[in-house]
Amino acid sequence: MSLKSIIHKPFRYTYSNCTLILICVNFAIFLLCRNLTQLQSLFSLNVIYILKKHAYWQFFTYMFMHGSLEHVLLNMLALFCFGTAVERGMGSREFMLLYLLSGVFCGLFSFAVYYFSGISGNLLMFYIRLVGASGAIYSILLAYAVMFPRNVVFIMGVIPVPAPLLVLIYALIALASQIFGLNGNVAHVTHLAGFIFAWFYFIVRMGMNPIKVWKNL
Repeated sequence: MSLKSIIHKPFRYTYSNCTLILICVNFAIFLLCRNLTQLQSLFSLNVIYILKKHAYWQFFTYMFMHGSLEHVLLNMLALFCFGTAVERGMGSREFMLLYLLSGVFCGLFSFAVYYFSGISGNLLMFYIRLVGASGAIYSILLAYAVMFPRNVVFIMGVIPVPAPLLVLIYALIALASQIFGLNGNVAHVTHLAGFIFAWFYFIVRMGMNPIKVWKNL
């Protein structure tokens, strides 16, 4: 079997409500870390820790860490709103593959940006930790816009925005914020990485070009 056929081989469709499982796991880990604060530093993504301690597991575990109750609530709300529909559309196995791979890719991408920009040489990086499921959730948001391009999302429950336009708006906000250093505590580069990974995932794995999907509306 060729590599191409392996990449494109679809999973048998199943639905196991993995979105709800992920939400429960994230909340459980958040509560656990509130009582065992050392876990936060061990499993969050820290450039210095990875370089010095070879803590490569952080590329995976960071996406289950959150810095505050508001942080985990907002991320899990977004995951519930978009993840449920995406999981039903593509099946639980495909959904989990996209979610977990995008999370790891976002961690690797963010690490590379910090490392090659020279920030990793700054001692302040020892205290800066990348946490949260935002990168993976941004991938799910793009997946939602590709799979349900005609759907309308109501911002704050009032303003109707077509799903593809919402992705464009969020991408522009993340890009502008990264370039101009807005909201410095937010990892905008990680959000952009989520969009980038999902884009190529649909092209390579699903055989769907998001641009062509949106052009045909």
